[in-house]
Parts: sequence; C-alpha cells; structure tokens
Amino acid sequence: MKKYAISSFLLLLPALILAQTNLKGMIMDAQNPKNNLGVSGATVNWLGTNIGAITNKKGWFTIPYNIQNKKLIVSYIGYKTDTISISNTTPVHHFITLAGELSEITIRSKRKAIQKSLFATANTFTVNNDELLKAACCNLAESFETNPSIDVSFSDALTGTRQIQMLGLKSPYLQIMQENIPSIRGAAQAFGLTFTPGTWVESIQITKGAGSVVNGFESISGQINAELVKPFSDAKFFLNAYSSLNGRFELNTHLNKRVSKKWQTGLYIHGNYRGEKFDKNKDGFLDAPLANQINVMNRWQYTDAQNGWVSFITARFLNDEKQTGELNFNSETDKVYPNSIRNSDDVWGSEIDTKRFETSAKLGYVFPELPYQSLGLQLAYSMHVQDSYFGLNVYDAQHESLYSNFLFNSIINDTRNKFKTGISFTYDKYDELVNETNYKRKESSLGAFFEYAFDNLDDFSLTAGLRIDTHNLLGTFITPRVHLRYAPWEKGVFRASAGRGKRSANIFAENQQLFASSRGTQGNINIDDTDGNIYGLNPEVAWNFGVSYLQRFNLFDNKGDIVFDFYRTDFSNQVVVDWENPQEISFYNLDGKSIADSFQLEVNYELIDNLSLRTAFKYFDISTDYKSGKLQKPLQPNKRFFANLSYETKLNDKNAQWKIDLTFNNIGRQRLPNTASNPIAYQLATHSKSYSLLNSQITKVFSNTFEIYFGGENITNVQQENPILASEAPFGPNFDTTIVYAPIFGRAIYAGLRFKIK
Repeated sequence: MKKYAISSFLLLLPALILAQTNLKGMIMDAQNPKNNLGVSGATVNWLGTNIGAITNKKGWFTIPYNIQNKKLIVSYIGYKTDTISISNTTPVHHFITLAGELSEITIRSKRKAIQKSLFATANTFTVNNDELLKAACCNLAESFETNPSIDVSFSDALTGTRQIQMLGLKSPYLQIMQENIPSIRGAAQAFGLTFTPGTWVESIQITKGAGSVVNGFESISGQINAELVKPFSDAKFFLNAYSSLNGRFELNTHLNKRVSKKWQTGLYIHGNYRGEKFDKNKDGFLDAPLANQINVMNRWQYTDAQNGWVSFITARFLNDEKQTGELNFNSETDKVYPNSIRNSDDVWGSEIDTKRFETSAKLGYVFPELPYQSLGLQLAYSMHVQDSYFGLNVYDAQHESLYSNFLFNSIINDTRNKFKTGISFTYDKYDELVNETNYKRKESSLGAFFEYAFDNLDDFSLTAGLRIDTHNLLGTFITPRVHLRYAPWEKGVFRASAGRGKRSANIFAENQQLFASSRGTQGNINIDDTDGNIYGLNPEVAWNFGVSYLQRFNLFDNKGDIVFDFYRTDFSNQVVVDWENPQEISFYNLDGKSIADSFQLEVNYELIDNLSLRTAFKYFDISTDYKSGKLQKPLQPNKRFFANLSYETKLNDKNAQWKIDLTFNNIGRQRLPNTASNPIAYQLATHSKSYSLLNSQITKVFSNTFEIYFGGENITNVQQENPILASEAPFGPNFDTTIVYAPIFGRAIYAGLRFKIK
C-alpha cells in the first residue's frame, strides 16, 4: 500500500509542479505617476496563449500563472503595447505610455461639481471650481453657500463677518488648511476665512470627523483643505469684477507667465472696497462695515516630471481695514480712548486693522523607478498683526507662526499596503493686549507620525494613523485616528471613523465679538484660572466618532445618490464660553459633559438632463454642562433643511450657455443666551423663531473667454429685529451686539463678469 502511494505521488509530481497559481498586478498611467492612478479595462495576456484578464476599476488584474509563462502582453487603446518579462509571482506594477501616432478622438463628460468617491476610505468629498462659481464666492467664507455639509452664519451685528460650522461646532474645531498646510488658526480665526479670495481657490476637500495625523493633532470635527490655483494650469490672464447694491466692490486679476520649460510664475491681486453707509433697520448703526482690503500673492511652480521633482514657492501680503459703529462715527474726531472722560455726545465706533504676511514652500520628489514612493517637505511662516478697538475696549494681537513637515510615502510589498511617515515641528508666539492686560505665550511642538493604509481592491479599506507630540504647554501625548470603508454591494459604501484631537483655545481671538458689547470691558471678563498653561486654562481634548453610508442609484434612467451620516464629538475637556450673564462673559474648564451630536440625510438627483436637485436635512443636539446647569449650545439651530436646484444649458459654438442656481435654507429655532437679568426693554425670548433664506444666481457664458453673472442673497429680505440691544446707549451696561441669529442687512443684489485668456 505504501509503495502504491509513493508511485502515485511520483506520477502526480510533474502536474503539481506545473499547477497553476495566480499572478497579480496593477497597470497604471505614466501620465499621472504621482497619483498612482490605475487603468481600468486594460488587457493582459500571456504571449502565445489565449489566457488573459482585464484590469478592474482600480487597475488591478489577476491572471493564472505557471512556470512555462515568461512573457506578459499589456495593451490598452491609445497606449503602446508592452511586453513584460515574468520569472516569478511577485506582484507586477507597470506603467503604460501614450502611443506616438494616434487619430484624434474627443470624449467629453461632465464632471460633478461636488465629487463623492466610492473608493476613498475617509468620508471626504471635493468641491470643485464649478460649484464655487454657483455663488458670488468673494472669499473662502462665502464658498460654502451651496454646500449642505457646512453651515454659514454671522458672528455679530457689526462686522458682517461670516463664520462656518461643521457637525455643529464652530471653525476653531475644524482644521483649515491651504494645500495641506495649516493656515487659519490662532489670531486669524475670526477673520481669516475672508482673507482668501474665492477666485484663488481651485478646489476644496472636506473631510468629516477625524482627519489625518499627517496634518497635526488639532483637528476635532473635521478638516477643510483649499487647493489654490496653480500657475501651470491657471489661465494666462483672468479678471473678475463684482459689485453689489450694498456698496461692495471687488476686483481680482490673475497674471501667469511661463519663465522657462520647468518654471512658471503667477501674480494674483485682489482688492475690495465698501465706502457707502447703510442703516436699513434704523438703529443708528452701520449694517455692514466700511472696508478696504488689498491682497497680493505671488506663486512660483517648478515641475520636472521626467526626473520626479515638483515645487511651489508662495508669498502673500494682506492689508485689511474695517470701520463700523454708529452711522455718524468719524474715526479721526470721535475715537474715545480708554480711561478718558466721556461726554454725553460721544459716538461709539470701532476700527479693525489687520496686516498679514505669509510665505510657504513645498518640495516633492517621486522616485522615477518607484512611482509609489515619494518624499515631501512643507515649510511655512506667517506674521499676523491686528490693531483694533471696539468703543472703549481694546484688542491688539500679534501672532508669529512657523510650520514644517517632512513626509515619506511608500508601500509594504505591494500598492495595496501603503504608508506615510514623517516628523513635524510648529512654533507659535502670541502677544495680545486685552484692554489693560497683556497676555503673552510661546508654543512649540515636535511630533512624529505613521499612517498605514490597506486596500483589498474590492470591498474593504482601512487607514490607521498614530502620532506622538511633545509640546511645551500641552505636554507629551498620543493622537490616534482610524478610518474604515466597507462596500457590501455595488454602488454602496459604509464608512466609520474615530479619532482624538487636542488644541489650545485662543479665547479672545476666537470670540472677538465680545468686545463689541458691555461684556468686553475690563471688569466683565472672567477667567477661572486653574493653573493651566493657556490663560490659566487647560487644553481642549475631544474624541470624534462617526458612521456614514453612501448609495448611488438610477431612477427613471437618471442618476442620484443618498448619503446618511451621524457623528458624535465628546469632549474630555472644553473651555466653556459662558454668555448666560448678559453683563459679563466667563471662560472656564468643563466640569461635566459636553457632547455634540450631528445627523445629516442628503439626497442628490438629476431630475432631467442638466437639471439637478440637491437636498439635505440636518439635526443637531449639542449640550454642555455650564455652571448654571446643562444647556443647549446658544445660537445653534436644532434643525436645518437645505435645497439647491441647478440648471444649465449646453455650451456650443453658436449659442451661449445659461447656468441658473437656486438655493433654499430653512433654519430652525435657536436658543438665545439668557437676558432675564436685563431691564424688561432689553430682554429677549428664550428661543428665536425659525426662518427661511433664498439665494439665486444666473450666469451667462458667452464663450470660454467671457461670462457675466448676477444674483441675489436673502431674496426674501429676512432681517433680525433689534439685533443690537441698547443701541441708543452703546457705552451703557446693556449694550450687546453678539446675539445674532438671522441676517442683518436684508436683501443683497449683485452682478459681475469674468474674463480669461488661456
């Protein structure tokens, strides 16, 4: 029996040796080596056989292999046919190149204005330039009017400054970056979003929940990254002119020039001006500030794709001046200095002057023979100086910042297993004058990070990151973050994320509206000093957890998608900003719980060709344990409904193209800060009423060179009644401009033009 078994094995041995195993590989496009873009639909087959395979959506293939197969043929329409020598089953990573002589074939498809990927691991979506142009989009703060995931509101009744929120939390809990370099932070929190003109923005990537550890430890509710226009891809000349009936004028020009084969430079100039006074609600105060801004940016781009090098050098300078207050305020004659003797005819006014310089450099290298492997270096420096007064209250801030980040990207065995690792260093120097008190501090941190990404190519992917930082004020701590993706069926994907964030709360820079009220006087600002390192307070620490589901569908031969997500932010510590006493403001460490729950349901559908509908419903439950008890967050709508209807005709050689957009927002009721201790005349209800807003824009595109647009914001002319408490006595104890829950100005009609030479 034993002899028979040995004989049988010897007879089967040649077959076992020749038994088929599988060879896996990825076919990529040499035109896009940095992005590792796989080619879908490429054909691979063994030379001289009929054994072949087709690459999937991500460029991967699996083909039977045995030791007799030596040559693998790769072919794809429009590309050179390649022959690869194969000696073992090591995964293949091969780039195909364009064929030399091809007949011209033009294929056109419309890119979605907001792109949601079924394959990205994190809950990230991209807002491209087409979406940004649906509104006037004069600056980054106004770039989210047609985006249901970002909420836009006004911070106070005087400055007209828009603030954004995501997952029910205001912008300081978001990490806002420009080209993956943290930018709007520290002293720039209040007005920084208005310092980036909309025409400078190429696209915006928005990530909900835990972000990437590569960019630091400060992100809590999400990340927003604005990609700026590139000298190599931007038009040679671009002009945007804008004017509105509320006295606002803006002008943007882009000038791009090729210096050499590898160098290109761009000069970008932005100016805005508002010199006309408006007081439509007849409270004696300007509805919008007088303003003047000059903003200049110069960019240099170096590209040597053949040798794997790319670099950007950017320098910016900004001068921004605002004046607001009573209608007849004259800054040269009516400025009232602290500790001066006031007269009965004193006029309340405010000036905010900001100068900012920033420069950055990015250097990237992709290994020519190993295109999945790269090095990157990011360097940035900024100096932000703000001189301001609000009536008798003074707030001056100087913030100097240095940022550096070194990254290395590569794979483990094959491109299904990728990793990023590196080190970063940040330095911040703050010098703030708050009335008569000077606050100074220096922050420095050194960190190292590692982020691993796995993608099994079909239905599962994971990104897990960990960083460790040592900070002179926050100590040494670990930041973990993880993202999961699972696709159980076609066109459907589940996502989940969890992560920790930690940050210093810049209590004055982030709450500058307090100075435009009686709360901002010297004796009315209370800080519970608990021997913390930042204003005597402890750093803010929070965990964010989220789940999301995206399903695409076809209904009546038209495409659509539905998105559900739920996120919870749970603070281990938070600097509580307590507005519940109308005569003062208090800052103290959280003693108890602070939780922000955010639910969103979004449906997008193409009703007919070129007519799209986007709708979203959001519900927020955001509560904090104050000293006076558990309360819902003030001035935060509990519900929001959003709808955007977009229609455009086709652009051809004979007819102009029309683009029409209509955006509707219903904002639910909001809890108002407690005013029960005010005199009856200055007491407000406990909650505001819900209201609706309607915005619209019509664009006529005459050609690829010229277009005009006109539109209106708040077309139904909704206005908050009495947005300024005690406006007749601005130096009195009840003066307050901070309780703003609805528009101040009312209807705003605008028009503009865009002209470009490619």
